[in-house]
Amino acid sequence: MEVPITQFRREMFALVERAMLGEIVFVTHKGKRFRIVPEVDPSTRFDRLTPMQIINPDYPDLDDTEMKAEMQAAWEKDWEDL
Repeated sequence: MEVPITQFRREMFALVERAMLGEIVFVTHKGKRFRIVPEVDPSTRFDRLTPMQIINPDYPDLDDTEMKAEMQAAWEKDWEDL
């Protein structure tokens, strides 16, 4: 459901109730869309974590065969010392 800001002002409580029941409510104002959704309480500490990018795009490709060969040679060298 999408409503203009003036309709949202008139029916604010009813629209918020609809959003709480799971309906998607969009409000438009000056060409911008805003979505009204209820805040969800995290059930665990892990749910509160902010996702981070794990792979650095500036780092060389992980499928690089030369780099893999170099890493394997370094691992094998370390085992020779034992």
